[in-house]
Amino acid sequence: MHAPAPARSRFRSWVSRETTGGALLMAAAAIALVWANSAWRDSYAALSSTVVGPAAWHLDLSLAGWAADGLLAVFFLTVGLELKREIIVGSLRDPRRAAVPVIAAVGGMAVPALVYLAVVVSSGNDAATGGWAIPTATDIAFALAVLAVFGRGLPVAIRTFLLTLAVVDDLLAIIVIAVFYTDSVSVAALGLALLCVAAFGALARSPYVHPWLLAPLGVAAWALMHASGVHATIAGVLLGLTVPARPVHGEPDDRAHRYEHAVRPWSTALALPIFAFFSAGVTLGGGSGTGAGASAVFLAVTLGLVLGKVTGVLGSAALVTRVTRLRLPDGIGLRDLLPVGLLAGIGFTVSLLITELSFDDDATTTAAKAAVMAGTAISAVAAALLLGWDARRARGTDMNDDGIPDTAQPTIAEAGDRD
Repeated sequence: MHAPAPARSRFRSWVSRETTGGALLMAAAAIALVWANSAWRDSYAALSSTVVGPAAWHLDLSLAGWAADGLLAVFFLTVGLELKREIIVGSLRDPRRAAVPVIAAVGGMAVPALVYLAVVVSSGNDAATGGWAIPTATDIAFALAVLAVFGRGLPVAIRTFLLTLAVVDDLLAIIVIAVFYTDSVSVAALGLALLCVAAFGALARSPYVHPWLLAPLGVAAWALMHASGVHATIAGVLLGLTVPARPVHGEPDDRAHRYEHAVRPWSTALALPIFAFFSAGVTLGGGSGTGAGASAVFLAVTLGLVLGKVTGVLGSAALVTRVTRLRLPDGIGLRDLLPVGLLAGIGFTVSLLITELSFDDDATTTAAKAAVMAGTAISAVAAALLLGWDARRARGTDMNDDGIPDTAQPTIAEAGDRD
């Protein structure tokens, strides 16, 4: 007997909320952290290392590996779909509107990387320089969840700015993973993967599209991408980018929006929490992650996320709006970018993924993961406090200082209620 349609609809709506996604993500991470530091830590380690899958296809992965390479591809599929819509019909369509958040995203990646490198090189730990990309990533789901809870009284333009920044950040992180964290590439497997992506895109644009036809092509593209040596999550992004973001064949809604609506609950309720569960189970104490090298990595990642992000986002936006004709969108002032920069320092999901790819030794990996969680927690708490402070302050009629009164717009809470 099937659940009534309204009940399913309400559940999907609840799961798709930004606040729900952030809560599930943190709950899964907290459970893993407690378990990994309890008397039953060995059972957590055994579960994470349990190998399943066909060895003949090189898919005999641990459960932790399946979470990072397999389930996280579902999340990156939603990122690809969201990117496509933002580029075609959203905030990245107009170069003038997108310019400042795009520049802020670049600054918000470059400065944390420089902070990380400065700390590890000055400590003499040159072997850890490969982790420079760890503090450069922003977790879209978690950052938007904090903004939705604590920034309800702020203009919705701030959410759009953060979303644009985070989407560009994710796009750059994807490029970084593909270019810098791929050891060797099988050209044949990569070519076949790209052929599957092209076939998926052609089918996604045709009048004969059906999920049962798309799914096998998507799985094949993922498996071949994994076999090629390029991180398998890249397949999810490429598949999302092939879906049309404008209505086709007389349909009332674009397929990128429909597919994202269909996939997001699976990403929010399943893929991200399970990935967080297997990635956040860091065993603290007992000598794990100690030593000068690991301590330097911990400090470098933490400072990169907390100080590097806010400095890069706020500094680059302030510089570009002062020396060029570019301006922030209506309703946003430079003061709003202080909490936005801290929200960008919430690097949980992608930062943990890059950590897995950066180091070979357990001590450094443990230190980096602990730093990601510490930096994320500090950034989230500081952002929440500053969002409340920002919302209580009076707002001017020309927050972006472009000489033109800002257009009226709803608050984040009002926009959420309408949705």
